Amino acid sequence: MSHGILVYQQIRALIERGALTSTPAISPAQIQPSSLDLRLSTRGYRVRSGFLPEYVRVADRLEEMSLYAFDLADGAVLEKGHCYIVPLLERIAEPLPHLIRANPKSSTGRLDLFTRLLADRCGRFETVPPGYTGPMYLEIVPRSFPVKVRTGLSLCQIRFSEGQSSLSDDELRAEHARSPLLFDDHGKPLAADKLRIDNGLMMGVAIRRDRDIQGPIGYVAKRYTGVVDMQNEGGHETDQYFDAIAEPRDGRFIVAPEEFYIFASKERIRIPKHLAAEMVAYDVGIGELRTNYAGFFDNGFGGEHGTRAVLEVRPHDVPFLLEDGQVFFKLEFFRTQELPEVAYGDKRLSSHYQGQALKLSKHFRN
Repeated sequence: MSHGILVYQQIRALIERGALTSTPAISPAQIQPSSLDLRLSTRGYRVRSGFLPEYVRVADRLEEMSLYAFDLADGAVLEKGHCYIVPLLERIAEPLPHLIRANPKSSTGRLDLFTRLLADRCGRFETVPPGYTGPMYLEIVPRSFPVKVRTGLSLCQIRFSEGQSSLSDDELRAEHARSPLLFDDHGKPLAADKLRIDNGLMMGVAIRRDRDIQGPIGYVAKRYTGVVDMQNEGGHETDQYFDAIAEPRDGRFIVAPEEFYIFASKERIRIPKHLAAEMVAYDVGIGELRTNYAGFFDNGFGGEHGTRAVLEVRPHDVPFLLEDGQVFFKLEFFRTQELPEVAYGDKRLSSHYQGQALKLSKHFRN
């Protein structure tokens, strides 16, 4: 058995042989270097609560939990704080040996859209077990803004893996020694003794300006806003949805409970073309903080000299003090089975966040 995550040409082969199907057909634009974008179907359901369909079909549970159904063909507004389930256009038509994992797309996370993939009789969110055939669904909860969505919109992506694909800490150190993974404010590779590695590669949060953060050091979502139309890229005024956070004099900033923040990582990350990475929960006992929504990095992210990761932060329970550079999240790296034919940043892909500094979602004017 091959070990690792499937890449662009392997995902394309699954589609071409009919293992993954959709009406309308899956578009080549949905295939990323090591992931596949999934699209919303024509109908959605407002539900009383989220649920995990461990012993039932999702469709059967929807009959019990739905308050109403609505059409997505011409667009529909999902209200802030409400829970929705939307079937996806794509389905798995053939039993596969792969474990399938899902993540929200980058723009989804930067809008504070909480999403989770569901599959029939599956007892875990964001996971589809090997051998599964059938439909997939997406739970959607807008947390900060009402959003307008339509049939065909992609809010999440999936990846396919076999065997043990994650890199050990020793393998991570060896990768950095061969070709650097992390870079500092000046674009220089971090020295080996400066790496913070513990079941993944630790990274910090930027609370001070530097050579490519010259304006705000972060953003906090406004509480009462208009609708974000997710089909309208670059069509929303930033100051109608976010307040800018100025650089604090002492390099420290207190985040408030249940507010939504956007920050940038202190370091720059580079994902080699033979690897992919996921931003994962960092259990440090620093309090109840959700530090990422959309945490998957395709092969090639960061180019040759690294790109900042953008952090979506929502504290819970108590205010929390952030200090410039403190460890705030970590990346788990995964080997891929082959080199992808295309990498993140390739002109053939829609790569909105290559070379980013502190950047909101693509829906806002720069």
